[in-house]
Amino acid sequence: MTEQRSFRAEAVVLRHANWGEADRMLTLYTRERGKLRAIVKGARKIRSRKAGHVEPFTHITLQLAKGRDIPIVTQVETLDAYLPLREDLQRTGYAAYMLELLDRFTYDEEGGNPSLFRLLTDSLERLCQVAEPWLCVRYYEMRLLDHLGFRPRLFECANCGREIQAEDQFFSPSAGGVICPRCGTGLPGLWNISVETLKYLRHFQRSGYGEASRARPAPEIQKDVETLMQAHFTYLLERSLNTPGFLKQIKRSS
Repeated sequence: MTEQRSFRAEAVVLRHANWGEADRMLTLYTRERGKLRAIVKGARKIRSRKAGHVEPFTHITLQLAKGRDIPIVTQVETLDAYLPLREDLQRTGYAAYMLELLDRFTYDEEGGNPSLFRLLTDSLERLCQVAEPWLCVRYYEMRLLDHLGFRPRLFECANCGREIQAEDQFFSPSAGGVICPRCGTGLPGLWNISVETLKYLRHFQRSGYGEASRARPAPEIQKDVETLMQAHFTYLLERSLNTPGFLKQIKRSS
């Protein structure tokens, strides 16, 4: 095989699906090329040596041969299996949520984004370590929006540009940020956002992870932040995500 017919990549497995009689189709997010799909021949066979390396949210290096339409995995090695995420159902759900967000917002072969790849691997590692995953996930959401060009305007009115004051505001997905009471009163399609909720969203947006992780929002504020972010993602993607429903089921049963 010539060098031009193969390439190496560092990747996280976003998801997989059965392909043919014994193969698997992987959806990968790679550091070098962004999102791409690849085939693992024989991965569903009992004696497959590759099967254990290509499970979702596994950090891997792999060699791919360029096929007619889809690359074929010829070698694969696990860098980090993030085992704590597989041993706790809630962490499994949060990891699946992170992967689903990235998968929905990106397109095949749109090119590498090393910063976005680093955000994903750092966030999965943090999710393995933290006692309370909520802050880790909210920080990931805000940084993901930054990297994708959807940074919400939280410090000035997205309509008039005036500095936001310390009072309850509105949030507009279509305008991409906070709307002051002067502009938003009576307008349709706006969501209420309290001073406390906005304070924490701003904190996550302007802080590094070390500082952001020291935040201690009350349970009702956590719920408000999460609800607002979910609604915002639904607007941007023009459809609902699957994993939040799974996470709600886990919380109800715990």
